[in-house]
Amino acid sequence: MKMETENAVGAVRRWVADRPASTALVWVSDPDAGCDDKLSYAELDERARAIAVRLRERYPAGSRILLLYTPVRFIAGFLGCLYAGMIAVPTPLPGRQRHEQRRLREIAADAGIAAVLTQAAHGAEVGEFLASVGLAGLDVLATDGEPDADPGAWTPPDLDRSSLALLQYTSGSTGAPKGVVVSHGNLLANSAALLATLGVGPEIRFGGWAPQFHDMGLMAQTLPALFGGSTCVLMEPTGFLRRPGAWLRMIDRYDIGWSPAPNFAYDHCVSRIGDAELADLDLSRWRYAVNGSEPVRVATMRAFADRFARTGFSADACVPCYGLAEATVFVSGAAPRPLTTLRADVAQLEQDRIRPASGAAAVRELPSNGVAAAFDVRIVDPRTRAVLAPGEIGEIWLRGDSVCQGYWRRPDATAEVFGAMTEDGDGGYVRTGDLGAVHAGEIYVTGRLKDIMILRGRNVYPQDVEHELRSRHAELGSVGAAFTLTAPDGETDDLLVVVHEVTDPRDRPGLAGLAARMRRTISAEFGVAAGAVLLVRRGGVRRTTSGKVERSAMRELVRTGELATEYADVDERWHRFVETRELVPDGR
Repeated sequence: MKMETENAVGAVRRWVADRPASTALVWVSDPDAGCDDKLSYAELDERARAIAVRLRERYPAGSRILLLYTPVRFIAGFLGCLYAGMIAVPTPLPGRQRHEQRRLREIAADAGIAAVLTQAAHGAEVGEFLASVGLAGLDVLATDGEPDADPGAWTPPDLDRSSLALLQYTSGSTGAPKGVVVSHGNLLANSAALLATLGVGPEIRFGGWAPQFHDMGLMAQTLPALFGGSTCVLMEPTGFLRRPGAWLRMIDRYDIGWSPAPNFAYDHCVSRIGDAELADLDLSRWRYAVNGSEPVRVATMRAFADRFARTGFSADACVPCYGLAEATVFVSGAAPRPLTTLRADVAQLEQDRIRPASGAAAVRELPSNGVAAAFDVRIVDPRTRAVLAPGEIGEIWLRGDSVCQGYWRRPDATAEVFGAMTEDGDGGYVRTGDLGAVHAGEIYVTGRLKDIMILRGRNVYPQDVEHELRSRHAELGSVGAAFTLTAPDGETDDLLVVVHEVTDPRDRPGLAGLAARMRRTISAEFGVAAGAVLLVRRGGVRRTTSGKVERSAMRELVRTGELATEYADVDERWHRFVETRELVPDGR
């Protein structure tokens, strides 16, 4: 499937001409009460044209425009940038945490933004933030009131598939965030790949709570709907986090067939939604429960399918997908089918091979992430750049029309990541940084190259340690981070550190026993000793806007002694690995 247009503006305006009165977007504040706000394709187009005229009056084509909206409200501003021939820079509103504010400041400086688009309700807040970081002179334009420009004065921009559409900034957990350069052609190719690979028909409505400033919310949810002439129904992520049942009731009420979320969201539904909420819930029309953006767990999908089977939800609707910002977002998946997994031999995994387990071998069950039909895929040894055979684990390399142009104003990083060439001279690949293998033609992701822990000559995956601890110890919260510290002398073996949130940080006497039991679990299940178990309160483990654990950022907080802990159990090797032996006590 190919989008028959030369730019993303044409992809949306096709439906403005064909079905102007059809609903393009719905914003839901309460799915039970039916409180919503709607825009038809004609109304959305009119808003985007008015915003574009306003931008063109002030700034030259190609200017970078920072979008600071609540998570699901910026699509008109985003399209206004595209209609104006400018480059959108989606980011979250400035939060209270210092690292969030630092990230936003770095993005604004790196992109060289010309102006900020936001909502009227946040104008003062945004202005104060900009003043605090030395950007007080930037224009802050509210886009949710009555248009102050004539949409009839708009003329189509001179754009083709190579024209830049947006800068999608990566999480930047330890260094400065990098802006992935996404073209109009990337957007069109990726939406086409997603719809074709997964067999998404024109009757499917899209929707969910994934933030629009994140690639999943924008490029795997809203834009495929608008490019395909469908409807996208949106709710704020805070509403989901407080009441996960609201997401499922929205899916039911608005006949949503496609709704994506990270793995933790499905766990959240299983643990937080009680039987009473299932009584009148009908999820039989939800055909694509897309699971991506963070490691997909087989146990999570099975638990979700079992829990909500009584609502008509089909286990075949659980759709694991793989993607990354450097490839726009979507890479691989499969149309609805019975869950496809591989019971992999753990000993073989530790030696970088995927082999089906037999006999009494220890097993790790891996979900298939389907096929990458629109990409050339190579599994490559990251050290030698040799292409590996099927079943061998290496770094996943990709080539195709969805692969982005590089990193904004970072030629060295672009050359390293986007200009990859194999040992035998085959070039043009993007290095994903993800480890995995191709088995029976399908992609199996095993971990992140930078996160893998090598302990006693074996590969140990941090997500396996984190999951095992949560499954064994109910006192733990839903988020943890396992990683290693390397000693400055380079001669001492790496130190395994586990930082984990706890459900009740007030249970001071119980935390010591919990830490000891966690140590025993790690030793028994993985055959290694934890050098430190650090227990923190909820929110103590950093995550990206999509919910991914920022292990690199947590490593740095621990190394510098900046992590606020509720309880710390460290062994005698601790002082060799950190700048200070003291840990910051959590303020109360």
